[in-house]
Amino acid sequence: MTPPVLAAAGITKNFRIGRQEIAVLRGVDLSIAAGEKVALLGQSGAGKSTLLHVLGLLDKPSGGAVRYDGRDVHTLSVQKRALLRHQHIGFVFQFYHLIPELTALQNVLLARMMGHSVLGYWGQRRTARIEAEALLEQVGLKDRLRHRPAELSGGERQRVAIARALIAKPRVVLADEPTGNLDSTTARGVVDLMFSIQQERGLAFLLVTHDENLARRCDRVVRMRDGVVVS
Repeated sequence: MTPPVLAAAGITKNFRIGRQEIAVLRGVDLSIAAGEKVALLGQSGAGKSTLLHVLGLLDKPSGGAVRYDGRDVHTLSVQKRALLRHQHIGFVFQFYHLIPELTALQNVLLARMMGHSVLGYWGQRRTARIEAEALLEQVGLKDRLRHRPAELSGGERQRVAIARALIAKPRVVLADEPTGNLDSTTARGVVDLMFSIQQERGLAFLLVTHDENLARRCDRVVRMRDGVVVS
């Protein structure tokens, strides 16, 4: 039986503030199959973003295991975990996290550079540029390649972030409140775009949201409360 693309088993995460240790995740189990859209719902403080950071290898769990294709990633070296993150996981955040001094095209290309050595990237720079331009055209920004984030609307910035998340051809996309900073009309367009690309590429997709209507568009809804999955 094919293992899920992404799985969490008994994930705990504690933070120390002074002498006090606070448990944010208290034994989370979660799995996502290839091509599946999963919505993660819960009130602020439920642990959703912390879980996303652990699943995306941006933070280590205090206990439990994160597995990609059945392999426990925290047994890998720091370098191999970073390579896995850059090559197989795409991130879309609420506040875009674009580099303000770079153009839309440069922001997308930067994500491609991160997964390679300088020499490795240099050898494929022309191909990478063609792919980045094609992605930006796919998300409707063909005429905005050389615009910096300050020259783009919120919806356009999020489209750049989507293109950046896809440039490495990831198998998993983790999205943390990707429409939380957008008006309802723009948000609908961004979601339609994300889901269209997700279906086209067969990506595993985990979406953190407060929006029940948006969650219902996913294949499955997972709810968290006080650091645990409750349904």
